[in-house]
Amino acid sequence: MAQDMLLGNEEPSTSKETFLQQFCVLAKNATGEALLDVIKQVLDAPNVFVFGELLAEPNVAELKDGPDAKYYNTLNLFAYGTYKQFRAQQQDYIELTPAMQKKLQHLTIVSLAIKTKSIPYAVLLNELEIDNVRHLEDIIIEAIYADIIHGKLFQNTRILEVDYAQGRDIPPGYTGKIVETLQAWVNSCDGVSNCIDMQIKYANTEKAKRLYNKERIEQELINLKKVLKSQASDSDESMQIDTHGPGPSGSSGMSQQELRKKPSKMKNPRSGPGM
Repeated sequence: MAQDMLLGNEEPSTSKETFLQQFCVLAKNATGEALLDVIKQVLDAPNVFVFGELLAEPNVAELKDGPDAKYYNTLNLFAYGTYKQFRAQQQDYIELTPAMQKKLQHLTIVSLAIKTKSIPYAVLLNELEIDNVRHLEDIIIEAIYADIIHGKLFQNTRILEVDYAQGRDIPPGYTGKIVETLQAWVNSCDGVSNCIDMQIKYANTEKAKRLYNKERIEQELINLKKVLKSQASDSDESMQIDTHGPGPSGSSGMSQQELRKKPSKMKNPRSGPGM
């Protein structure tokens, strides 16, 4: 046998409901021994794993307080109970055939799979009251091929990993618990949704701040460049003025070139009129 066994990849079958309906039709018009025989047949049937519709039949419900209450109790056990419950109070139920006992063990595996998707072999051995691992694996494989669970056996770690489990009948009065569970889930989803909305608002606010700061810094850089450019232009003009000196319109002095060309009008003091 392979170390890890992946089984039951097919889609769950819906034909089981058809099998149950056939027994419900038989039970509608049956009474006495005929009705008890129908109950035995449905408990033995390999393709029927839900029994709530049959339990709801009026003539079946009447068995609960009569001399054949064990038949009703056994049908009720297969609908909602486990193999361990049967072993603990066998006096309350009819004698089970080997096929019925194995079917109840399969249903017990389904109940465990509904509660957790990772089931240790130790839990299964205890709940099914089996002391042989190979026998346990055979029971699990049979349940998988019956299409009531899909999963993978890990023989090294001794764990059954469940991918799918068929639902069992809902006990009377259990609907309220389902509503509470669903409401708790809705409240949890609302809390997560509100938290996500707050995170989105915070992220948008931070994004807006960063964009504002980015635009402000870019504008400051633009203004700084303008100031630096203006200062550089003023400095260039000042240097040009210092180099060329005062312009012709605002100065009364003369350049050196003009002074050289200007003839001297001063008379020679040594030259007189008589010389």
